[in-house]
Amino acid sequence: MSLKHLVFRLLGKDPEAVVVTFLSGPRDLALGMLDEIRRLVPDREHYAVTLDDEPLHVPGVTAIRLSELPGPLRPKRIGLAPVLYSRVPRYQPLRRAAWRRAPHRILAYNERLERHHLRLNTWIASWLFLHGVPLDRIFLRPSWLVPWKRDRSVWPTTYEVHEGRPLSPARESVAILSPYFPYPLSHGGAVRIFHILREAARDFDIIYFSFAERIEPADLAPVLALCAKVITLPVPRYREPRWSSLVPPEVAEFRVPLMKRLLLEHPARLLQVEYTQMASYGGDVLVEHDITQDLYRQIHQREHTLSSWWNWWRWRRYENKAIADARRVVVMSEKDRKMIGAAHVRVIPNGVDLNRFQPQPEGPEPRLLFVGSFRHFPNIVAYKFFTEEVWPCLRSRIPQLKFTAVAGPDPDVYWKGNTSAAPYTDERIELLGFVRDVVPLYAHCSLVVVPTKVSAGTNLKVLEAMAMERAVVSTTSGCAGLGLVHGESVWIADSAQEFAAGIETLLTDYTLRKRIATAARRHALQHFNWKQIGLVQKQLWNELLDSSGLILRPGRESDLAEVARIQATADKASHWEPEAYLTYHLWVAEKDSAIVGFAVHRSLDEEEMELLNIAVDPHHRRSGVATRLIGNIDSPNVLLEVRESNFDAQKLYQKLGFVEIGRREKYYTEPDETAIVMRLSQRLKRVKV
Repeated sequence: MSLKHLVFRLLGKDPEAVVVTFLSGPRDLALGMLDEIRRLVPDREHYAVTLDDEPLHVPGVTAIRLSELPGPLRPKRIGLAPVLYSRVPRYQPLRRAAWRRAPHRILAYNERLERHHLRLNTWIASWLFLHGVPLDRIFLRPSWLVPWKRDRSVWPTTYEVHEGRPLSPARESVAILSPYFPYPLSHGGAVRIFHILREAARDFDIIYFSFAERIEPADLAPVLALCAKVITLPVPRYREPRWSSLVPPEVAEFRVPLMKRLLLEHPARLLQVEYTQMASYGGDVLVEHDITQDLYRQIHQREHTLSSWWNWWRWRRYENKAIADARRVVVMSEKDRKMIGAAHVRVIPNGVDLNRFQPQPEGPEPRLLFVGSFRHFPNIVAYKFFTEEVWPCLRSRIPQLKFTAVAGPDPDVYWKGNTSAAPYTDERIELLGFVRDVVPLYAHCSLVVVPTKVSAGTNLKVLEAMAMERAVVSTTSGCAGLGLVHGESVWIADSAQEFAAGIETLLTDYTLRKRIATAARRHALQHFNWKQIGLVQKQLWNELLDSSGLILRPGRESDLAEVARIQATADKASHWEPEAYLTYHLWVAEKDSAIVGFAVHRSLDEEEMELLNIAVDPHHRRSGVATRLIGNIDSPNVLLEVRESNFDAQKLYQKLGFVEIGRREKYYTEPDETAIVMRLSQRLKRVKV
């Protein structure tokens, strides 16, 4: 008998160590851990400890209920104790039992099924692992602290240039820089950028710069049809700890020297930068898809940790400087504009493809739909909130209810990068990755849910649901900035109980659900047409390219006093109540921060606009203001009426290509006068002043 066997016999223990696995997490993950341990250590006796109400029957494994401890293990020597660290409170007793029985033998697993030996001599790494840091990032060290480290960031050194449509001397050139390729339309940012490209390409030559892995030819073709050139770089491999840089890590990740060089080698008249993290490249226009510091402020208010404060402080410092440095800043809503409070901020809202997203009958069974790419971490927070807090309230009350979530491309990668908990699912939850066409999913569902707990900017998926005439149940942050009203065009609820109650109310009241859905569709038609949004984008570029200092922008309620003043000086113009103009497309011309003219027009159909009124301040007439306002109407056909005696206006319209097509006797009053009806039957060209 060996000395080892003798010692353990004297201690009353079996000499051969056994493996005791504590199934301290959701059953599928716990069984995955058990299966891996059995493969890694096949030559040992295996035990598994479970909660009393979760019996286990696995061949080759001796199952022990928690209440039976230490009984069967009393004579055993534990050589390894795998423990699953999940955030489900009911498994906490199993984890405590593992620490009591084998404190020096614990092999910790997270919910990604990554493993790490908990050791006192590596307490920092163990602490980070137990707090959800991915295993491949635990041992990262900043290069400024450990310059000899091997695991360094890898910056792209190659690039691809794809030639698109030919350049035209009649079009100005604009460069757009983005961290993402805008096709396929797999997330809200791609949807926005692609539709802006589609509208702006009519008047501008666009050079598109982005980071992207291999692009499929089918995805490249739609973008090349709109751009003169597409230049792509591989995505950087960033290997610095998140805490280690003064700028936010999302900014440091995309600071690539090669991209800076390519922007200089392929110059354009203007550079528009998409997303705040790209602002370090400079540029004329910074597009704030969301106010990022506001997002991190919300997170800090929820978590109150040093880490959340550090993220908020870095984003606030960086973003405020980026906003101040840009010539123009674009935001998604009036809410965001007021939050920044700077004069050079413009609202160019998100939109929806109203031709693609058309109302369809609901599916035959009650089904909820959530569309939110896990690439954007607030969508992960939203999915967790809904499945862990709202869904349990609904699951038993509505047995036939089903839930579909579209998580975008590579959802597992982004989920694991942001949380240690596996996404909750069951037999009535369908969790999908990238879906090329979401229209059938909208058509099949009864309600769209937007359970966003932290959010900034505006949500394009809400707009898609509105266009499809589906009622939306949303948190306050999920539909912020869209002008929706609770109980009329959306149902707003913030707590889990209120959210579940709202869903149940709408599912059981078809009339209310239909009324909200119809109002939402009507609101989308009035305010979120990409054609009108593209017009605002093009006007912004024209403004920056124009040396006259004249600025055109959509009119607001605060402009009506000046509009009324200018209208009163125009004897031969129509005199309307200025408040009525806000129901149509009101544009004002600004110079040196003063309003010098306005025009109002309305859509007759998709191919025709009617100019309702136009007037210019007397001190700025014959300086091109009216020409710019009329040239701003983006439609193949434009109709207008003009007084027979207004010869100056008729000359201007004729100069721009309008022709007389008819007369309306006694159309005007005070005094009575004939109206000449004129039409422009070709696409308007920009006239520079």
